[in-house]
Amino acid sequence: MPTPQAASGARSHEEPWWTSAVVYQIYVRSFADSDGDGVGDLRGVLNKVDYLSHLGVDIVWLSPIYPSPHDDGGYDISDYQDIDPLFGTLADFDELVAALHARGIKVVIDLVVNHTSDEHPWFTAARSSTSSPFRDWYWWRPARPGTTPGKPGSEPNNWRAAFSGSAWEFDESTQEYYLHLFSRRQPDLNWENPQVRQAVHQMMRWWLDRGVDGFRMDVINMISKDVLLPDGLPIPQDDFGDGSPFYLCGPRLDEFLMEMRKEVLAGRDHVLTVGEMPNVTLEQARAITDRRSPRVDMVFQFEHVQVDQGPAGKFDVRTPRPADLKASLSRWQEGLATTGWNTLYLGNHDQPRSVSRFGGPGELHVPSAKALATMLHLHRGTPFIFQGDEIGMANYPWRDVSEFRDIESLNHYRDRVERGEDPESVMRILRVMSRDNARTPMQWDSSPHAGFSTKIPWLNAHPDHTEVNVERQLEDPDSVLNYYRRLIALRHEEPAVSRGDFTLALPSHEQIYAFTRRHERTELLVVTNLSGDEADAGSLPEASTWLEARLLLANYPGEPTSWRLRPFETRVYRR
Repeated sequence: MPTPQAASGARSHEEPWWTSAVVYQIYVRSFADSDGDGVGDLRGVLNKVDYLSHLGVDIVWLSPIYPSPHDDGGYDISDYQDIDPLFGTLADFDELVAALHARGIKVVIDLVVNHTSDEHPWFTAARSSTSSPFRDWYWWRPARPGTTPGKPGSEPNNWRAAFSGSAWEFDESTQEYYLHLFSRRQPDLNWENPQVRQAVHQMMRWWLDRGVDGFRMDVINMISKDVLLPDGLPIPQDDFGDGSPFYLCGPRLDEFLMEMRKEVLAGRDHVLTVGEMPNVTLEQARAITDRRSPRVDMVFQFEHVQVDQGPAGKFDVRTPRPADLKASLSRWQEGLATTGWNTLYLGNHDQPRSVSRFGGPGELHVPSAKALATMLHLHRGTPFIFQGDEIGMANYPWRDVSEFRDIESLNHYRDRVERGEDPESVMRILRVMSRDNARTPMQWDSSPHAGFSTKIPWLNAHPDHTEVNVERQLEDPDSVLNYYRRLIALRHEEPAVSRGDFTLALPSHEQIYAFTRRHERTELLVVTNLSGDEADAGSLPEASTWLEARLLLANYPGEPTSWRLRPFETRVYRR
């Protein structure tokens, strides 16, 4: 029998408040529409604060609500210190914060400062003239020597943008290119300029003074670039290169984050900072979240949500193997056991629905939704629930490309079809991986448009909303929603969940993910079959003893009498 791998959880008795907290992410555009325009808004969220309180969450994370042209779902910001009229007003925001605080729920907002919108006043000033005082607030470069400005191949380097094509856009008026790692309408800020950093710090203090309790920092590990902006290695079967080695966790990232902590967060110990960091390594995450000198409190890493992707990236889709998901999650549990802290998530606004991705169809839908939630929430770290995951919302059954709204999906479709790929083959991938899967309207009831709005919504509601919705699940004690409520309560009530160490069991099992959590004299055993087939966990250490322990939580009825686990069966024992 393999030797269990232990990850010690010894820490100071003074644990930060967020170690026992649960975060609920709200993509405001898709949560609740209060004014009948088909788009979610802040007053819609305000109308649902009692639901959030009933669910039991401690923190609400609001995706961007700033003024924006919405080229990338609000992550292209044109004013950092206001609310987009589409979502409401600053007064609405203040009222929402007050209502959440009155219920003991903290508020985290998105901080998107790697880039702005091309309609932000900083950028409109920057592009007005090469001598503009704001010119150096962004990355501007002339065409490659010996090339004709504006022609393909004349870009300053060969970097590919995240949303297809070159990472450089030519500006006719000044005859130079500006860098955009995402959409061409999202020019990258130049953090080498201290004025940029000071403006960001001022803006952050303004929101904190307004009552915000923290920030989720969008792609924050991209803010420091190699100033030489060298070419990246060519991407196979592509016109562009991979520039990520020159902008992910760049040379001054540590300095910039430490400066931010000093200038903004000093004396504000209650503030939570979560850094989204694509491709961050375990070693980097450990240093960045080390509580002795933290840059941020925790990071969003992407390793476990890439186990269903091949070497060509997100749209190179493979069938996820339970063993790979287990290996990734347990590696991060062990790696951040004594230094640093994990975020626990499977879904968010950028990921397909977790139950469609890692769970089972049909009669396995509900058991797998509960199994995935149990496996995730019983880890050491801070759980993040994306709206709708608590009722088991699934990927939308997309029929054709006209139904999509996401810029990444639309650009990918156009790019692949222009390269000669079969349109239906491209659609088959987008049905699985499009970000719009996460952004369909929240399913509140079985009425038209899922109770999200009285009008046709900006994105179609899932047709299964007549069966999968909040109203129905609130009344069903065995629903996914009420199961989530029990999971959240368990984290609040059981110190072994929030503070216990982590020990992996059955590391070589292809279907079962099993681990223990131990705190002082209490030990929990979490056993989850991550497959759609039966699985045997009889080789667990002390299997017969554990079978006699108290069963805290399970997703199948009845008292188990053996270690033969049904498809997506999960159990939590306590002794």
